Amino acid sequence: MVGIVVVSHSERAAEGIAEVAAEMAGDTRIEPVGGDGKGGIGTVPDAIEDAIDAAAGEGSDAADADGVVVLVDLGSAVMNADVAVELSEAEAVIADAPVLEGAVNAAVAATDPSATMESVREQAEAARDMEKL
Repeated sequence: MVGIVVVSHSERAAEGIAEVAAEMAGDTRIEPVGGDGKGGIGTVPDAIEDAIDAAAGEGSDAADADGVVVLVDLGSAVMNADVAVELSEAEAVIADAPVLEGAVNAAVAATDPSATMESVREQAEAARDMEKL
């Protein structure tokens, strides 16, 4: 199973986006992470790494993830997620996608029993072309 991490500068935004995506996710692990760790706005590489590991199921008996797709909001979240991907022992990629629409697309794609990290990432990135009107 492919896990998903939602990274936002706002902890509440990350939690809300993960909550929306979880409506489509079935048993997919979706981990929200955001904020500077002190109640402020920002992102922290160590916290993102922990979320990647959790989405991969590391540290549990259920370490059966087929990789993790990370969605980020903007700016330094990209840089910090990149550092976290490098630090984590889990296999993970960052999707170049809008965070909310990408997370929903990724969640739907991850429910496919044959989903791969790359197929989930592709579906997240397909959200760039979604029209709303």
